[in-house]
Amino acid sequence: MKHPVDAHVGQRIRQRRWMLGITMRQLGDKIGVTSQQIRKFEAATNRFSARGIRDIAAALEVPVAYFFEGLDGQAADTGEARGDILIDKEALKLVGAYYAIPENQRRRLFDLACVLSEAV
Repeated sequence: MKHPVDAHVGQRIRQRRWMLGITMRQLGDKIGVTSQQIRKFEAATNRFSARGIRDIAAALEVPVAYFFEGLDGQAADTGEARGDILIDKEALKLVGAYYAIPENQRRRLFDLACVLSEAV
C-alpha cells in the first residue's frame, strides 16, 4: 500500500521532471538508476534512500525540501497553487510554453487571459 508521504514525494518529482522536460530515462541516467526505478518511485510503489532523494534533487535543480512542500496541508513556498493544478501534464506544458514567450508578449497574453476569464 502506498504511503501518503511517498505518493506526495513521487508526485513532486514527476511535476518537476515534467517542468524541466526530462524523461524518466534521462533522470535515471543522471542519478544512476533505471527508468523503471524512476517510474516506480513516482508511483510510490518503491522508495528511494535519503541519498537517492538528494541525488534526484540535485538532478532536478531543487532543494530536497522541495519534495516535501505542501505536505499536511502546508502551503508550498514555490508559489504553486494548492489544489495541485500542476499535477496535470497539459497544465505543466502550458506553463512551460508561457515562460518561453518573450516577456513583453507574455505580459500581453497574460492581460488577454485576465480579460477572457472575466468574460466567462
